[in-house]
Amino acid sequence: MITKKLGQLNRGEKGKILATGGEPEMNRRFLEMGLLEGSIVEVLHVAPFSHDPIAIRIRGSVIAMRRLEADHILVLMEEVTP
Repeated sequence: MITKKLGQLNRGEKGKILATGGEPEMNRRFLEMGLLEGSIVEVLHVAPFSHDPIAIRIRGSVIAMRRLEADHILVLMEEVTP
């Protein structure tokens, strides 16, 4: 099992949210966006030069967020079978 920060994932990678961190206001915002523990998240797009923001799919929605915010979300990487 490999865990990474959501901000470290590349386009096409997905995993399950294990935990969110940061200040209470940031955690509230994560909850409002549907970033709940146990949810599957997939990185759909990464901005070309600065790699910021990233677009993710979670619970049927597409959300753009800064990497700085995404680094407060711990993800269990989905294992890829050959």
